[in-house]
Amino acid sequence: MGSTITEKILARAAGTDAVQAGDNLPARPDYMIAYDFPGYTDVMFRQMHDDFGIRTLSDPERYVIFIDHMLTKGNEKEQEVHQVTRDWCDFYGIELHEARGIGHQVMAELGYALPGTFLIHFDGHISGAGAFGALGWGVRRDLLEAWVSGQIFLDVPATTRFELDGEFAPGVDSRDLVHRIIADHGADGCAHQVMEYAGPGARAMSIDRRQGLCGMAMFTGAVSAVFEPDEKALAYANRVARKEFTPLLPDADAEYTAVHHYDLSTITPQVVLPGSARSAHTRSAAELTGTPVTKAFIGSCASGRIEDIRAAALVLDGRTVASGVELNVVPTSDAVHRQAEDEGLLDVLRKAGAQIARSSCDFCFGYQKPLQPDENCISTGVLNISGRMGSTAANIYMGSAYTVAASAVAGTITAAEEVSRS
Repeated sequence: MGSTITEKILARAAGTDAVQAGDNLPARPDYMIAYDFPGYTDVMFRQMHDDFGIRTLSDPERYVIFIDHMLTKGNEKEQEVHQVTRDWCDFYGIELHEARGIGHQVMAELGYALPGTFLIHFDGHISGAGAFGALGWGVRRDLLEAWVSGQIFLDVPATTRFELDGEFAPGVDSRDLVHRIIADHGADGCAHQVMEYAGPGARAMSIDRRQGLCGMAMFTGAVSAVFEPDEKALAYANRVARKEFTPLLPDADAEYTAVHHYDLSTITPQVVLPGSARSAHTRSAAELTGTPVTKAFIGSCASGRIEDIRAAALVLDGRTVASGVELNVVPTSDAVHRQAEDEGLLDVLRKAGAQIARSSCDFCFGYQKPLQPDENCISTGVLNISGRMGSTAANIYMGSAYTVAASAVAGTITAAEEVSRS
């Protein structure tokens, strides 16, 4: 019996020839990644030092920390949080990347998410690394085990394969696809598994779209997602790689829990109702046409990349954000911000009435410009549970950058194709 991509990556990380789904074994991550946040990194650093007596790391290059939260108020409390992280990283010789953008994007730009590599984080959106043929796994409580011992015991997950054909229609992207998948298979449709994407449609998909798709894997119950590394992934990896890597492909006789087929050309704009990303909350944008919005947000680790900003500019060019609607756009990294500026995209957005903010996670978790009671927001964020972006009495709808931009113009939930006809 052959192996899936995930099984091959974990076999390499475990130093063995092969593993099978259900095996429990220690694996050595290539990188252990985190962002500073009160109650997470500060606690783990103290536990390493005080409880386990660790004073030096034999391989500090495997530890990577990002400061990408709590950056927008510039107050003393923020500085205190970040200084704790700076001090600990300096003590252990850990590489720290501060205020360069959202870590899940910046890690790719800096060459950590390479084909065939294994990365862990306490945040499940590390699964976006799968766009490059890497395995990014959110382990949360078990991250300390890896920080202390350099390895982590885990159960090798089974894999569900998604064969993609065709290409997205105008005004549709991978956010619509992932919400369609959740609607079709449920919030536990891939529970404790990895989603493996392949086929002509997968190969036609851009890196940005792959990152957005993989980054939302947790909402199917999956531990991660991964694309077969192709020429696009390899071209990106070769530009940024900080070490040698070996791309891994599934064997022809690999065993899957299930295989699902999707024709991308049949996917339509999708919107998730307030409450969660679970299957029962997904509707077509057409079903929600006319639902009023007061806020619109394009950004987060699953959106806000250059193609999302291009999509927004395409919709907004020559149009104006509706009266009573505030559209906030947050590029996913400083590099994406510069590229969008150079391409003239941000000028288009500003002319339409959008507000552009520096890259951080602060909009997505309600720290910057929190929603007020009874506001309706349409967002490309990663979560829409009550209180995620501010007041628990606000409503958060989720959609693609196309749909968010079109809704900001209309003042109501609207698919991009409807704005184009007007």
